[in-house]
Amino acid sequence: MPSSEYAVQTLYSNYHGWLNTWLRRRLGNSADAADLAQDTFVRLLQKTERFELKAPRAFLRTIARALVIDHWRRKEIERAYLESIAHLPEALAPSAEERALILELLESITRLLDGLKPKVRKAFLLAQCDGLTYKQIAQQMGVSLRSVELNRPGFSRHLWIWMPGLGRIV
Repeated sequence: MPSSEYAVQTLYSNYHGWLNTWLRRRLGNSADAADLAQDTFVRLLQKTERFELKAPRAFLRTIARALVIDHWRRKEIERAYLESIAHLPEALAPSAEERALILELLESITRLLDGLKPKVRKAFLLAQCDGLTYKQIAQQMGVSLRSVELNRPGFSRHLWIWMPGLGRIV
């Protein structure tokens, strides 16, 4: 067994119970806590670099905290999406499989948007969601038209993605 796998196995044996309890207190339920505790150790197994730990609880807590933030973000996206489709007649409502695919897509878009600088993200959203032209975006943001045009590569580099059935975004 490679030394990194042994290190993770040792961490798992020594700290899984503690981590699960720590997560359960933060999340308020055992099932999500168990899932995120497992995900924490899976992340460790996926690391390619070696790690030496002087403070294993702090190390595990840091990884788990990021997973909790992702978990809450997913729950918020799911809540907002389900709220937005709640009014649809049953015949028009997406199937469970379609909902799962759409939620996955929404999470991906959220991660991409989070990767943009705030001004670039705002310009992108004004163009895509509000349908504003570059000139209108420049006026609304109080910047030059040239500035908006120069930022376009910033969002297109991140968001020129092809989505089946939806076409290109940007």
